[in-house]
Amino acid sequence: MNLDMARLFQSISHGVYVIGVADAEGPNAFTAAWVMQTSFDPPMLALSINPSHRSYRKLTASGFFSVNVVPTDRLEWAAHFARPADSGKLAGIAWTPGAGGVPVLNEALAWFQCRLAGELASGDHVVVTGRVTGGRLNPAEALPLNYRDTGNLDGSAALYPDAY
Repeated sequence: MNLDMARLFQSISHGVYVIGVADAEGPNAFTAAWVMQTSFDPPMLALSINPSHRSYRKLTASGFFSVNVVPTDRLEWAAHFARPADSGKLAGIAWTPGAGGVPVLNEALAWFQCRLAGELASGDHVVVTGRVTGGRLNPAEALPLNYRDTGNLDGSAALYPDAY
């Protein structure tokens, strides 16, 4: 486990998000930290996803995804939505289906509805871009959860190589 490299990469500020996906077999959602805006006009977002995960197949099958901003008072979502896709992650979570049936979390700080626009291989992940087709800011006084505040909750320190 390379804790020094994990701490180095945690110094890059970014938030914690729940990405909603769906296909003919139903919806799913997963935790992501690598999300960013890529364009003003049209409004676009990008996220990084492991192509071996079932959620990637759901996203590409439907062509839609949602980006749900996790508020600071929902740290437990980071671990909850990191579980495997077949674990009934949406049970007990208030959500509404968006375009393509993707989950939009009712208690998210904000959410974005996106249509798949493209993808690019990037190491062990794929960067997916999406055109924002809708969104909403919920309680304006809430703050987004920062990835660094989750510590090693996702076990990612074990994924870094020992050297550059």
